[in-house]
Amino acid sequence: MENTTTKTELLCMEALEQAAGCLRTVAHPHRLRMIQMLLGGTYSVGELADACNIPPSGASEHLGKMRDRGLLNGRREGRVIYYEISESGLSSIMNCIEKRFGG
Repeated sequence: MENTTTKTELLCMEALEQAAGCLRTVAHPHRLRMIQMLLGGTYSVGELADACNIPPSGASEHLGKMRDRGLLNGRREGRVIYYEISESGLSSIMNCIEKRFGG
């Protein structure tokens, strides 16, 4: 019997550890909601907090974790900070989530 499966080149464990860290960072309902919104445009901390029904300080904490991981960029305009996606791979992750868990 002939083995007809193709072998996928496996990532090194260090790369998988980094991937797991990124997945842990986004694995929170508020962060997923924020990512879902940010994939459609730029939003302020206040707008994201309102959408998640949490205080702006809580939203800032979530956004900071994602920014520190390199997933988001933030820019200040006066007293308001606006966020946008910096990691294009988030759209694939969110697409998978929406297909699996969407109505």
